[in-house]
Amino acid sequence: MSDSREADKGRSNRHRWAHRRPIDRDSIKGALCGVAGALLLASACGPGGPAPPSARVPAKPSATPQTEQFSRAGWKTNFDRHSVPLTEIESGGPPKDGIPALDHPRFVGVAEADGWLKPVEPVIALTLGSQSRAYPLQILIWHEIVNDTLVDVPVTITFCPLCYTAIAFDRRAADRVLDFGTTGKLRRSDLVMYDRQTESWWQQAVGQAVVGDLTGTQLTILPASIVSWDAFRTAHSEGLVLSRDTGFNRSYGTNPYAGYDQPNTRPFLFDGSLDGRLAPKEHVVTVSLGGDNVAYPYTLLKQQRVVNDTVGGTPIVVFYRPGTSSALDSGSLADGFDLGASGVFSPRLDGRQLTFKAEGSDFVDSETGSHWSLLGRAVSGALAGRQLEPIVHGDVFWFAWAAFNPSTRIYR
Repeated sequence: MSDSREADKGRSNRHRWAHRRPIDRDSIKGALCGVAGALLLASACGPGGPAPPSARVPAKPSATPQTEQFSRAGWKTNFDRHSVPLTEIESGGPPKDGIPALDHPRFVGVAEADGWLKPVEPVIALTLGSQSRAYPLQILIWHEIVNDTLVDVPVTITFCPLCYTAIAFDRRAADRVLDFGTTGKLRRSDLVMYDRQTESWWQQAVGQAVVGDLTGTQLTILPASIVSWDAFRTAHSEGLVLSRDTGFNRSYGTNPYAGYDQPNTRPFLFDGSLDGRLAPKEHVVTVSLGGDNVAYPYTLLKQQRVVNDTVGGTPIVVFYRPGTSSALDSGSLADGFDLGASGVFSPRLDGRQLTFKAEGSDFVDSETGSHWSLLGRAVSGALAGRQLEPIVHGDVFWFAWAAFNPSTRIYR
């Protein structure tokens, strides 16, 4: 079967599956894994995507498999080198590059993007030097990886829908520039990427090579964040936006994972033990500094709006603001429930530590009374125009963070 016919068949199966009565995980996998090359609900994130709200994956994880759950055919990867058991990696359905990364991204200005992005839609915002770019999740949900360059820095922007992990990396490592594609594999429900230079496999959630010649190599994580389109365009009127002119025919703006963003449902294709301190798919903001890992539940942030804290001996401030839709709730990203968005920053400026509180839709420092935006920029007051230093943080489902960071402290 040709790639195009397989893709068409996969999309057809996906739409039919969305209306089926609940079936067990093995039935879903058996029915959909054979559709090679199709974008079965998106990326390395599952054969046919997550179960609809009425379907439930069995509450207990299955026994750890004793044999590999994927094929090595077509790979040049050095499978003799690996830092994780190969039996923990499983096929998500699509083959190598069956979920196509964007290697030559095109960009448009804010005014043009306004024609197809709704104010509440989530975008990944990244600023390096004088350049700011937005990568809409309505595109990333279908491609999961964008290889790009900002101010001469090669970067990779990634999103795994099953884990809600949006992470930007500097793709320079091991004395070379890497570019990434999708393996079609998962580990702990998370996207496994590969670099095209050595075909080593990388765990997206932590940015580390886990299989192949580069095993143990760590990518540098950049301070990106998921915010609303309105927040980005307000802060960066001269910024650029990833274009929907990708060269692929996808239903940008629609969510193939409708109904997946429900906190108490078990994650799809996750065989590990769940950390019961929070609901599996509770959204959390996460910070790792000085050997200390802390998670800030969205349920708390929605009440407090601002958290002044110390992590690993380093003072931080966490901002939360409503007005950003969930990418994984409704069939349309713009119609998802109001999840909100966060930002994490150093509160130190000019040698002075600021203390913040919420006031209206802004954030105010007690020392000068200046008002600050979600993106950490002072919009009025004595410090107008100043920018807080962003701190690398996660914005993720709890189960996914806890799976890789079990010693995490939960802020209460």
